[in-house]
Amino acid sequence: VFFFLQLFGTIVWILVASTHVPLPLLQGWVMFVAVTAWFLSIVFLCLFLFGYANRIAVNWNQMDFLFHGATFVFYFGAFLLQAGTTSLHHFPRRFNSTTHEKILADHEYNISIAASV
Repeated sequence: VFFFLQLFGTIVWILVASTHVPLPLLQGWVMFVAVTAWFLSIVFLCLFLFGYANRIAVNWNQMDFLFHGATFVFYFGAFLLQAGTTSLHHFPRRFNSTTHEKILADHEYNISIAASV
């Protein structure tokens, strides 16, 4: 389970980092969630691989449930923010009265869709 969390967390991290950031506050939270979940899953993996889990008197089933439950809530919130940012693709950004530009270019829009999924 930790391997898949690592894999998908890394993919989200790479996809969000490779896009233009039109709304830094929203996508900053997405990056925070991806990096934090990735790091904590590495810590849990190391605890089990090196045998430290046997030395710590914790109910690991409950800890695993709480960790994955919290990760789900944070990733779902990050999904909503990333999808909200992606949905702004068609709205123009106005620099002045004559210059219009899309918030996300077409390539960045596709990457942002992949990061949302």
